[in-house]
Amino acid sequence: MSREQQGEFSATTRGIKVSVRAFFLEDQSRPEEGHFVWAYKVRIENGGRETVQLLRRTWRITDALGRTQHVHGAGVVGEQPTLEPGDVFEYTSGTPLETPSGFMTGTYHMIRVDSGEALDVAIPTFSLDSPHQAGQVH
Repeated sequence: MSREQQGEFSATTRGIKVSVRAFFLEDQSRPEEGHFVWAYKVRIENGGRETVQLLRRTWRITDALGRTQHVHGAGVVGEQPTLEPGDVFEYTSGTPLETPSGFMTGTYHMIRVDSGEALDVAIPTFSLDSPHQAGQVH
């Protein structure tokens, strides 16, 4: 995992680069009720030589108390994008927590289109920080 610029996290698996940046959504959060919301923007770049398709995702979302929730699903934002060499796919999603900070990490489950070979691509661990926390979780 590298931190290319403040707040952006990235990881590369076999030529597939995943970059993530999270944003705290003050207007959707209710700190007094223990409700904190973030958006995160993901950029997937196929720097490899083969066409790949993202079929499923697995997320591990951990709050400041160490409680972890596992989220599994088909594709991302209702899509199962196919990326040819050089292609980029970007999307924005979000997550709520009951604590003012936490972190997320995960895996995109892809296949190589030509061979059907499975390829698990790492989603870098990234922090969910808000101005309501005592210290940042990294």
